[in-house]
Amino acid sequence: MDAVTTEVQTRVSPHRTRGVLLVLGAAVGFGSSGPLAKPVMSAGFTPQQVAAVRVGLAALVLLAGVAAVRPRLLRVRKDQLPLLFAYGLLGVGGVQLCYFAAIGRLPVGIAMVLEFTSPVLVALWVRFVRGTRMPGPAWFGTAMAMLGLAMIAQVWQGLRLDAIGLLAGLGAAVCSAAYFLLGERGAGAHHPLGLVTWGMVIGAVSIFVLVPPWTLPVGALGHGTELGVPVWTLLIAVALFSTAMAYLLGITALRFVPSTVASVLGLAEPVVATALAWLVLHESLSPVQLVGAAVLLSGAAVVELGARVPVA
Repeated sequence: MDAVTTEVQTRVSPHRTRGVLLVLGAAVGFGSSGPLAKPVMSAGFTPQQVAAVRVGLAALVLLAGVAAVRPRLLRVRKDQLPLLFAYGLLGVGGVQLCYFAAIGRLPVGIAMVLEFTSPVLVALWVRFVRGTRMPGPAWFGTAMAMLGLAMIAQVWQGLRLDAIGLLAGLGAAVCSAAYFLLGERGAGAHHPLGLVTWGMVIGAVSIFVLVPPWTLPVGALGHGTELGVPVWTLLIAVALFSTAMAYLLGITALRFVPSTVASVLGLAEPVVATALAWLVLHESLSPVQLVGAAVLLSGAAVVELGARVPVA
């Protein structure tokens, strides 16, 4: 056996299956945000305002709940502050702001593909910065997953280049990679609930700097939506289910699976989003998208199974 072990070998755990299920649960939560938020945007909210409400409300609920039930989880040492601020600014606020900036200048499919190149960035960081060798199937499976993602997004439709949009999309990818890498590091030093709570608070403050609360269209909260419920109901669902719960599941998962595997499994998010848009919003799915979903999920499975194979 080579002296350099794989990322996964250093994190062998009898609860690996639990970690995989937690990542997939987080992907379902994150993936539901689009279908739930789209009717809100149709009712008068901009994407940036939806992001501000979802993160701000999630931060408020988490902070109040944890302070009431387990206040000791909110205690932070000075040496832990850099990680918390980086996680909140990049993994929470940065992802939201960069992605919405990208979709404002690029087709949504292209912006989504740019953001979800994060598994490649995670793999490169682990290999060349940490110096950890990864098994061949991990690279092959990641490439498969990226191909499937491009097919789901159908990036060839309406393809156009915008320099600022491209930079914003790449910024979203960097922030998404930071979410996994910083979350993996933080999960070993913090309780997931405390880490996510402070991450949400810091992320909310960063977003509110650009989208002040007093600019939100409060009058639209009572408007009806195509789903038959008022706007405020969907915003609560996005904040609690698609944000607070999804982040908590994702961070907890990083206690059991490495960031290289979690980031690829997290690509199930666009599959969930596309499927829910079909079921809930009655958006059509093309044969190419269905094949793309199969390719993406197959690639994720290759990464998960291949990561268990020792590097010779």
